[in-house]
Order: sequence, then C-alpha cells, then structure tokens
Amino acid sequence: MPQKLNLEEIAMNSKSSFPKKNSSSARSVGMGAVLSWQKSSTGIEGVTESARFKITVYSSGTIRVQACKFDEFDPNPYSVVAKPNPGTFALAETLENLTLTTDKLKLELNLTSFALSFFDLNGNLLNADDSLGISWIGTEVANYKQVQVNEKFIGLGEKTGNLDRSGKAYTNWNTDYFAYGTGDDPLYMSIPFYIGVHPKGVYGIFMDNTHKTVFNFGASNNRFIYFSGEDGDMDYYFIHEPTIAGIISSYTDLTGKMNMPPKWALGFQQCRYSYYPDKEVLTLANTFRDKDMPADVIYLDIHHMEAYKVFTFDGVKFPDAKSMIARLKELGFKVVVIMDPGIKTEKGYLPYEEGKEKDLFIKYPDGIHYEAQVWPGWCAFPDFTKAETREWWAEKMAFYTEAGVDGFWTDMNEPASWGQFTPNLIEFDFDGNTASHRKARNIYGMQMARAAMEGSVLQRKDERPFVLTRSGFAGIQRYAAAWTGDNVASEDHMMAGIRLINSLGLSGVAFSGYDIGGFAGEASKSLFARWMSIGTFSPLFRAHSMINSNDAEPWAFGEEVEEISRNYMKLRYKILPTIYSSFYSSSQTGLPIVASLAIDYPNDQNVYKSLYQNQYLFCNTFLVAPVESYKEIIKVYLPEGTWYNLYTDGFQPGLKSIYADSPLNYLPVYVKGGSIFTMQSDIAHTGQNHDGVLQIHLYSGIEESSFTHYEDDGNSLAYQKDQFLKRELSYFPEEKKFILEEAEGSFISEFQSLRIYLHGFQTEKITIKGKSIILKNENYTFLGRLTEFDPLPEHEHPFLAISGLKYFEYPNSSETIVISGLF
Repeated sequence: MPQKLNLEEIAMNSKSSFPKKNSSSARSVGMGAVLSWQKSSTGIEGVTESARFKITVYSSGTIRVQACKFDEFDPNPYSVVAKPNPGTFALAETLENLTLTTDKLKLELNLTSFALSFFDLNGNLLNADDSLGISWIGTEVANYKQVQVNEKFIGLGEKTGNLDRSGKAYTNWNTDYFAYGTGDDPLYMSIPFYIGVHPKGVYGIFMDNTHKTVFNFGASNNRFIYFSGEDGDMDYYFIHEPTIAGIISSYTDLTGKMNMPPKWALGFQQCRYSYYPDKEVLTLANTFRDKDMPADVIYLDIHHMEAYKVFTFDGVKFPDAKSMIARLKELGFKVVVIMDPGIKTEKGYLPYEEGKEKDLFIKYPDGIHYEAQVWPGWCAFPDFTKAETREWWAEKMAFYTEAGVDGFWTDMNEPASWGQFTPNLIEFDFDGNTASHRKARNIYGMQMARAAMEGSVLQRKDERPFVLTRSGFAGIQRYAAAWTGDNVASEDHMMAGIRLINSLGLSGVAFSGYDIGGFAGEASKSLFARWMSIGTFSPLFRAHSMINSNDAEPWAFGEEVEEISRNYMKLRYKILPTIYSSFYSSSQTGLPIVASLAIDYPNDQNVYKSLYQNQYLFCNTFLVAPVESYKEIIKVYLPEGTWYNLYTDGFQPGLKSIYADSPLNYLPVYVKGGSIFTMQSDIAHTGQNHDGVLQIHLYSGIEESSFTHYEDDGNSLAYQKDQFLKRELSYFPEEKKFILEEAEGSFISEFQSLRIYLHGFQTEKITIKGKSIILKNENYTFLGRLTEFDPLPEHEHPFLAISGLKYFEYPNSSETIVISGLF
C-alpha cells in the first residue's frame, strides 16, 4: 500500500523518474503507479512514478483532475472563476484503489496504473480511463478514455458536423477561416468542453488547457476516445449531474455566466462590410422606419476608419460622425463599431506611439515588437494578456463612446494576419507568466473581448455593455456574445449555422448567432427569406453581407421577401418579453436560449438523427424545425409530450414524426403543451413604447409548468440593485389553475393590463377571486397575410390563423392572481 509521505520528500527522492523540462520521447509514457498521496481540505494530491497529480473537489458534482511532469502545475488563469467548495467528501483506501466519494459521485483511482473511473452513487459507471490513461509523448499530454455502450458525445463549442460527435476528431486552435466549409475544422473559437451521454448517465469534461488540443471521439480507432494538448498540463474538470441541463449549469458555475445584455441587443441588427458614407448610413436607417421594419442596431465596419486604423473616423466618409450617430439615435438606432487588434506601425499614429512607449505590444523573445500585415498594412498587436494593455485599450475606447457609439464588435482577434502563419516563438505576458504563441493564441480573442467589455463599462459606468466577438475560449460568455464568422450564402451553410449555435449553447455560450443571408456570396430570394425566419428564433438576430456584393437588406430581394421578412421581424419584437425573460433565466442558470433537443431528451435516439438534429427549442418554448428554402414539406420529429402548431393550434401527440408543410412564408414551429410565453404589441425598436398590454399565451397540457416573467429598464445596471420585476407564472393542470405569483423586486411593470390567451382549453369561463369571467373569442394570427403580388393562382400564399382563440383581459398588478376553472 502506498505510504502517505511528505510530497516534497517523495518528489526529491524520485526526481530521476521525472523527465526533465526539455526532454522529449518518441514513446508514450504513462503516469505509472502512485508512490504517495495525502489528503487536503479540497481533495488529494500526490506523486506517481512519472508525474505529480492533484484531485480537487469543486462541488459535489464537479471534480478537477490535474497531472504534470514538473514540480509545479501551470493552470490557465482565464477561464475558471469558481473556487473549490467541496462540502463533505469521504476517502477510502484498499490495496488496489483509492476511492473519493461526494454527495453525487464516486471516483476510483487505481493505485497501480492511476486509471480513474467515475460512478454515480447507484454504482453506474459514467466514465473511465482506458488502461493507457493519462500519458505523454514528448510535450503532448493525452487522456485516453473508454467508450461506454451506446455512448454519444455532444458539444465542444463552435464545431461543424453532426450533433453526435462520435467517430470524428476535432482540433481547438482559433483560426481565421473565410468562407469555411460546412464540415471544416478548426474555426474561430475554441471551447474544449463536451458532454457524454449513454444509458447509464450523463457527464461533462472540460479540458482547461489553452494550447492546441485535439478531441478524438473514436476517429481511426475502435478502442478509445481521447483528448490531448500539444503541451501544458493535463487539467480537466469532470462534471456529473442527473441532467444535461444540470451539467451545462455546473460548467457555467465554473467558467461564469453571461450578464444581462441591453435589451436593444436582442432586436434586429443590420450590418454590411461596409456602409459608407454617412449619407448611406442615414438612408439605411430611414428606410427601416419608412418600410415599417423594426430594427435596433446598425454596424459600422472597417470603412468607418481612416486607412483602417482603429480609434479613428474617416474624415471624408464620416466628416461629423458624432452628429450622424446623434441622428441615428433620434431614429431609435444604436451604433456598433468594429475594432480590430492590429495597430498600424505608423509614426505619429497615437495608439502606436503610446503602445510602444508603454510596452503594450506582443514581442519576440529578444524584445523586438512582432509585426504582421492586416487591413491597415504592417501592424503591431496589443498584448491583451497583459493587464496594463487591457486598461489602456479600455481608456482608448473613449474615442468611440464620446462620439455616441453604443456597442463594440471585436473581429480578426484569433489573431488574424495575412499569411495565416503566426510564429510560435512570439511572447505574451499572460498576466505575469510569460508564454509563447502556442499557449496564448486560443486565449487572445477572449482577452480582447474582455478589454472591450471592461472599456465599455469604464466609459459608461451605468450602462450594460454589448460586445460581439469572433474569437474566444471557455468563459467567453462572461464578456461577449459570439457569432460564427465568415459564413457563406448557401442552404447548407444556413443549416450548418444552426448546428453551430446549438453546439455553442451546449458549451455555455447562450448569446450567439450567425450572419443571416450569408457573408460570402449572395443569397437567393428564397434563401434570404428562410434565413430571416430562422434567425427570428436565434439569440443574435443579425444580417451581414460582404463588400462588392448585391444589397442584402430585407427589402433588397423583392416585394415577397420584404413582406416575409417584415412579418418575422415583427414577430421577433412581439415575443421580446419572452426572449428577454429567457435571457434573464440564462444569466442565472447558464442554460442556452437555443437548446438542442438532446438537452431535454438525451435518450431519445431520434434527436441525434441527421434528419432531426437541427431542431431546437427556442426560449424553452418554441420547437423550431429549420428547413431549406426550396423544401415545401418537411419531416418533423415531435419528442415526448403534446404539441401545438404555432400558427394554427393544430394538436399533435409526441414521440412521433409528422410531415409538415413548409411554404416560404411559414417556418415550421411548434409549442409544447403546458407552455407559457408572453408577447407585446408591435414596436419599431426596443426604445419605443408598446400599448401596455402583456399578452400571456397558455397551452393546455398534462404536466405542471412554469415561466419566469422578467422586466427591468433594459439598459442600466440598476437591476443589480433590486430594480427589476420577476414573476413566476405557473400552470397546474390537475387543479385546473393558472397562477401569477406575487411579483418580486421594486421595478414597476411596463404593462398595465393582461390579455391571457388559452390554447387548447374547452372552458367558456374562468374564475378570479370568486368572480366568473366569460371568455371572448378572437381569430388570432402570429404572422400577417402576404400581399398577392402575382394574380396567377399558383402563386397564392397560404395564410394561417387560429380560429376562435379564447382569451380574457384583466388588470395587471403585482399581487398574486389565481385563475381557476381551466379545462
């Protein structure tokens, strides 16, 4: 039995067994037998024949495993914000194993091989090392894992391919990839966190190593899966909860949750590379208003700058940017500007001169500044892994905020440069732990987004920041929303973008989106129309297009597409109370706004099939079935439960596939029985007042359900100081009751009255406070009727409505409201 000796003594005595820092090997070297271990307040630590290890209990469901070949561990300081809070755990030792048990799981450590096995408290094996376990080949460190029976692997962030990653391998190395293919890898963002799903349970593994890593889920072998890093420690967190939702929430307990965004960031956003001069920008804004197409945000891409230099405006294209932005605000628009990291190495250019003087740029090992070419020409690159650089960047952002800019778009922050081959020997501060490009690249974009977020807060201390980033790493959700980069105007890319967003949601990034219409290439009329309808049910609702391409605004594709786009844009703004409430819930739980069906139905094999893997739940309410624009009928899978067609209230039982019509003006969308969601009247932008009526839609079902309605001022930080309204809306089918609980918080609701729509109920009257209320009827539509531009009958558009939908009205108050008699 291994002795519980002093670790430093053991390390000294066995030092010949530890490879030297600069040694390499052509063969795999495993951990070897445990020589010693000792208990700590948070777990255990010890030494094996080949390495040092540490096992830390972060919570009853989360255990950290660290292994390295050196005297000290080298952790990533940027991703994990949680501290160990182990609670009670027990240790037991036999001749063969050391067992650590918490309130949720059991870890067995084989003392001979250091193979780790994780079990739930019922004895079900969740995950286990292959006999090869943790091992090194030179500096590369890998962990080889057994594959459980019928195991599937989901998540891993911004990765193309199928929902189930089985049989494929993926690389985490942030890459500028223009017009990437729908199966290409790697892309712009790296999140080395996946979830394993099998009949015995679910678990998550987050490998916290910023070097280039590989996750191989059974590609080219039938023995194991593995995750590896080209250098650095083996450092991973094993997470177990009863549900996938619990695992995602626990992962975001580790890496942080998003803060509430400003409400305007949830509206429609229009971008192009690029809108200029100022007259074109103002014309764009006026056209949205003239055409009654709601929108909140206009972006300024790189042509707003003088010679593409950040912290400048082009004096010819934008002679008075501040006045232009002020006019946009009068029209109800917010302005987001692009910020690239490259600082032009131009004598007299103030950001360059300051960066040199303050030693803020990335350097070669000999102290010479690293330069590469991007839009402005030869550039130096701020070292965002240095606190002084982030503070300096935050101060420089005053240039934009003083002009009235509202949000910031960090692009090219992989970092990107012409040639796409950054030398690995360049050095980064890494907050006092100097590191090469190999270690720092994946974290660079996240730290630029952090600087942008901190700058936004610094410059406008009472307002919520909005930052959109292309590149990032685990934990990016604390600083920015994400978009999936330079996609292509094609049907396949539209569908691939949905899977990317679903996967990001599985990986803790709730606020994300894609370029509607496609950035590269030009969308057809039908493709743009369909993409707009799908984008309505995306966290980020942004259209973007490339320079030297046709106009790609929602009115640029003819009258039919304009009306379809307007319908869905208006629907987006009508359901904003639901979307905003869902963002609040996500900020508390870490769960996605767009949720793969695998989260709620992990053991339903149909949700992993290629035919259905694109389907998702939006705001935990709307089952969206994306479909290519050329398909007029689609096969939809309805999982467990009962389901209603959003547009007609047509009822369907679950656990079956159906054929659904998918004309261009109706994206197939369903609502689960028992669901509750809220709506408001038409508005042109989020700053405009609605009619003061909160529409509540309740769907008859067989299970209890609830919805958290949330309000605040939508822009300031006052919600952090009780200036909010939070209210639980609960449905109890057995009791035939719907209860609006007493409101929490000191914010006064924007809604003076309630209009409650009852879907699928037979009742003709309800009771509140002992008084009967006779229900009214309305022919209800979620989307407006299209104009029949072409008089030929074969071009007629379908128009769907809910006939005789029952509803009643009642004054809104913060007190509990109990509605009885629902059957």
